[in-house]
Amino acid sequence: MATAVLTPALHRSNVRTLYKAILRLHRGLPEEMKVLGDKYVQDEFRRHKDATKQEHIQRFMIEWTDYAVELSKQLSSRSLVRQSPLGRPLTPDKLDAFSNEQIFQLNELREETTARKL
Repeated sequence: MATAVLTPALHRSNVRTLYKAILRLHRGLPEEMKVLGDKYVQDEFRRHKDATKQEHIQRFMIEWTDYAVELSKQLSSRSLVRQSPLGRPLTPDKLDAFSNEQIFQLNELREETTARKL
């Protein structure tokens, strides 16, 4: 089976589309979560905009696409059942795959959400 060639222009378009979709989904979050989520997404997409390793690019796109799909599902069910929780716990496998930098970022995010009482 042949692998499709992803041109830089097509890749940028896919990234931009995903980024905008996530920001649109964030409109359905409570205001404090939206502000925090928008800032985090902006930082992450900016940090990875110049990635060149195909494996990093692919993993980045898969993880953020999964996030968008999961958030869409949760927001849909939340509109049907008020106050249903948002988010899901990280699996031990996911945590084990994190780099030290990602663990640090996760810790910073936890501290910020705890301080804001989200």
